[in-house]
Amino acid sequence: MALDQDAPGPYPMIIGGKPVTTEDTFAVTNPATGAVVGHAPQGTAAHLEDAVAAARAAFPAWASTPDADRAAACHAIAAKMEEHAEELARLITLEQGKPLGGVGSRFEMGGVSAWSHYTGTLSAPMQVLVDSDKERVEMQRPPLGVVASITPWNWPVLIATWHILPAIRTGNTVVAKPSPYTPLSTLRFVALMNEVLPAGVVNVVCSDETTDNLGALISGHRGIDKIVFTGSTATGCKVAASAAPNMTRMTLELGGNDAGIVLPDVDPAAIAEGLFWSAFINMGQTCAALKRLYVHEDVHDAVCEAFAAYVKNIPMGDGLDEGSVMGPIANQMQFDKVARLVADAARKGTVLTGGAPGEGLFFPLTLISGLDNGDALVDEEQFGPALPIIKYRDLDEVIAKANAGPTGLGGSVWSADVEKAREIAKRLDCGTVWINQHGMIRPDAPFGGRKMSGVGVEFGQEGLNAYTDIQTIIA
Repeated sequence: MALDQDAPGPYPMIIGGKPVTTEDTFAVTNPATGAVVGHAPQGTAAHLEDAVAAARAAFPAWASTPDADRAAACHAIAAKMEEHAEELARLITLEQGKPLGGVGSRFEMGGVSAWSHYTGTLSAPMQVLVDSDKERVEMQRPPLGVVASITPWNWPVLIATWHILPAIRTGNTVVAKPSPYTPLSTLRFVALMNEVLPAGVVNVVCSDETTDNLGALISGHRGIDKIVFTGSTATGCKVAASAAPNMTRMTLELGGNDAGIVLPDVDPAAIAEGLFWSAFINMGQTCAALKRLYVHEDVHDAVCEAFAAYVKNIPMGDGLDEGSVMGPIANQMQFDKVARLVADAARKGTVLTGGAPGEGLFFPLTLISGLDNGDALVDEEQFGPALPIIKYRDLDEVIAKANAGPTGLGGSVWSADVEKAREIAKRLDCGTVWINQHGMIRPDAPFGGRKMSGVGVEFGQEGLNAYTDIQTIIA
């Protein structure tokens, strides 16, 4: 299934282990240049039915495959992605915009390898709850069946890995649907997986949603046993509503508006780099990025100065340029949202860096001070390269402000006193709290949100167990 990455496609869907092309396609463009980088197949409801049927047909044999063989398949997938890492990284950059180097597409592919290998080391064995002369109680963790993966455009291959690898590790089969903004890398990813896996274990369909809304059809499909969705809270609510009549299992990783609290004992120059990557990794287009920063009044001005000085030295440009550290915003929809929020904030606060939109989809890295809760850039998830910095005096008050709002994905505390930071962390109403860092997720630690930031967790043993059912056997 090798494809010329310089050609415009069409890239096939993979259904039942076979490439499926369509007469109708849609163009995928490079956000850095606007040029068409490929064409994706316009999948239909009929293609979805075929994919679900293929996954259901493959399920019995894959579920009964020895556990060690499924573990080996995860490692084989990792090896396959390592072999094609540069090809996939280039494709991610072309359709998503992030740079090849630094914390960009090659970094994303490194995460694909790490998560795939780590998932291969996990297992969900039978547990003996009671074993006596009179009785034996066992708890089994059988696979659920067909898992649907619906992924966003910000980390297209890495998030697909987070969804698909634990599903197949536990004996499920998969139907994947990528974002219409970034379908090409996921189509290629699944094609490569099918060089390792039996036919029908992992299938992929895609559409630009102008004909059949495949996302909505997946959410309400009776042949799907679990939905794993990463995306906005608004869309996640729609997924949940569609899935409810079928009692479909769900893991939803939704929006966040992560707060960081900087205590007065920090060295502003020492934390500037950490703050930068916490807020602006992937141009801020990351669910668990730092989205609002509360800084104690004693160090506020010094932190602003050090942070702004660091930001001003970061090169931005086409992701294919090896000198680029930051790229464009990934699509016009997101660019317009960031521009709206920054324009509103600039009227109320002080622009420290950036502020005005650049050419095309390039938006300068923006820091704005003088804002507070109640301002749109503080209250809304910007999901882009703009960070509000809010001055505070009282610790209890700032914790209340950090906890305000409907979401609770992540948070951070920045301090020279780690033990004090730990105590503050316990008071933050979010799923993960980092100390002197932010957003550094890892495959061995559960990750999920509170409140409107989602349902369930991913990663680690808890994340793996979410792809299984519980059956108790009493004898």
